[in-house]
Amino acid sequence: MKNCLGIINLSEVDSPFGLLSQNRPTSMLPFAGRYRVIDFMLSNMVNSGINTIGVFTGNKVRSVMDHLGSGSPWDLDRKINGLFLFTPTYDYTTINSKVGDIDLFFQNKSFVKNAKQENILMSKTYMLANIDLNAAYEDFIASGADISIVYKKVNDPMNRFIGCDKINFDARGEFESIGTNLGMEENFNLSLEMYFVKKAVYFDMLFDSIEKGNANYMKQAVLNSLSKYKIRTYEFDGYVACINNLRNYFDANMAILNPEISNELFFKHGQIFTKAKDEPSTHYQKNARIKNSFVANGCQIDGYVENSIIFRGVNIAKGCIVRNSILMQKTHVDQNVHLNYVILDKRTTVNQGVTLIGDPSLPYIGGKKAVISKEGKS
Repeated sequence: MKNCLGIINLSEVDSPFGLLSQNRPTSMLPFAGRYRVIDFMLSNMVNSGINTIGVFTGNKVRSVMDHLGSGSPWDLDRKINGLFLFTPTYDYTTINSKVGDIDLFFQNKSFVKNAKQENILMSKTYMLANIDLNAAYEDFIASGADISIVYKKVNDPMNRFIGCDKINFDARGEFESIGTNLGMEENFNLSLEMYFVKKAVYFDMLFDSIEKGNANYMKQAVLNSLSKYKIRTYEFDGYVACINNLRNYFDANMAILNPEISNELFFKHGQIFTKAKDEPSTHYQKNARIKNSFVANGCQIDGYVENSIIFRGVNIAKGCIVRNSILMQKTHVDQNVHLNYVILDKRTTVNQGVTLIGDPSLPYIGGKKAVISKEGKS
């Protein structure tokens, strides 16, 4: 896939995550003890041989820059090709702010134009999967299509994919259209928002959208153009987790406690890479009891942990009971605390004797660096 340029677009909706996305985009949500959501799509591209990747960051830039850096964990810190980060630019001569990401793509058109690759893979990050992109790319090239869309046939009785793109086929099984899933059908074809596009077609879509003013987002430009080009679809039959709301984020984390899911998601078509942080091994103290949980390194645990995701450097004191919860990096839980269906953001402190109980469909959220006591948050 060295003839394919990777573009990861971070213009995703952050509002469904409340406090968790106050200072970070969806792509930077911590996941599974040590990863970020973006790590999966970035690793998929690298594992498939894509060595030039542009990341269009969106407005919440700091956490993206901090995590991705030079791209070293993904072997993208290169003198030629590698990782490129494109942040929004602002026109200080006008008070009007532009909606959407299409202008950012247009401002950085020289990146795509000067790239030697003849084809492009555009993707969002919130569809978590470990996918062999080589197979999808070979199918795209062999078909002679202008655009190829990766999708998965899903059975969704719990409506976890509400609002996601839905691919419709005609009676012959040929691509017909893309709509929005409203939950009317339990079985449908879920678009993973991964698009293989010929470079010439990419520029046609971009320039046409700018000139006509009919798209604020690059995704919208793609959807507006589907009727003009030869479209191919590629079916992915592996595990997919959709991180588009708080409930799905919580459930996707809990799902990795299933060894079959975690093995597929992290290793099936290549390892998922992330930013390395040097921490010692976790210290399980005298009273520690761990059951069906994922515990990262650098922790100090002297309490009971069950069905939970514990990130790096978490401290759980004596007498604590932590069930069905996600505790992010450097969280400190004092003695005799009881947590159930709780998500605590980085560096949160829960003082002695506090009980926090959430719900499987709506976990209790502790904001970043919050101090939670019996008197309330501070």
